[in-house]
Amino acid sequence: MKMMVVDDEEDVQSLYRQKFRKELRKGKMEIYFAFSAKEALQYLQAQGADNLFLILSDINMPEMNGLELLKIVKENYAHIKVFMITAYGDEENYRLAMEYGADDYLHKPVEFEMLKEKILDC
Repeated sequence: MKMMVVDDEEDVQSLYRQKFRKELRKGKMEIYFAFSAKEALQYLQAQGADNLFLILSDINMPEMNGLELLKIVKENYAHIKVFMITAYGDEENYRLAMEYGADDYLHKPVEFEMLKEKILDC
C-alpha cells in the first residue's frame, strides 16, 4: 500500500520513515513525500493515482494550502482517502476539511500508533 505525506517541513520525512520503519522494511507500505501541495498534484498527474490509497496532508503550507489540495484530490481522485493534519485547533479549517471530504482530521503532534490503526482500517 502506498501513501503520500504532504508537508512543507522536510524533517517530517525522517520522522515518518522512523515511525513506519517496520512496515517499510517488510514492504507492507511505501511512502512518497511531497513538500508542497503543487508537488503532490504534479506527482498525481505524472505517476497516476491508481496505486495511491492515502494522502496525509498538512493544512498550513505556502502557495497552496492543504485544504485546497484536499478539494482538488477529492474532485479528481475520489478513491484516495485524505487525512488532514494541523498544529492549530481552528474550527473553520475543521469545518472546511469536512465539507471538502476529508476522511480524518488529526492534530500535531501526530500520535503514530493511533495513525497506524487508522491506516490499517482504511
